[in-house]
Amino acid sequence: MNQKRSIPEKLRNLRLAKGLSQENMADLLHISTTAYGDLERGKTEMTLSRLESVAEVLAVALPDLLGLDTDGLPEIDYLRQENARLIALNGRLHNELEQWKQWYWLLTERQQDKQRNPIGF
Repeated sequence: MNQKRSIPEKLRNLRLAKGLSQENMADLLHISTTAYGDLERGKTEMTLSRLESVAEVLAVALPDLLGLDTDGLPEIDYLRQENARLIALNGRLHNELEQWKQWYWLLTERQQDKQRNPIGF
């Protein structure tokens, strides 16, 4: 049975395969040994920049470290597809932001109208 391994487990196995200690990895990543150990134990969530640094130090492709199925695509093609997906997502988020801005503007206008028209006696 082929089970997907977690990122911390992959990180540990790749580090050991490269013959590096946790101290070596921490030094290469410019973090404390404790901080690195927490990454390997899954106690700390990794940022994208940290994942990129780890992948670079271990000389593995980021999709491989993340366990992403690239459907046998070369890394450059996978990255192009991922870039296109992120551009589309960015467009949708931009549109949503514009809708929220319009909603906020309308709400603000209504509040200002209420302040301008006090109730008379």
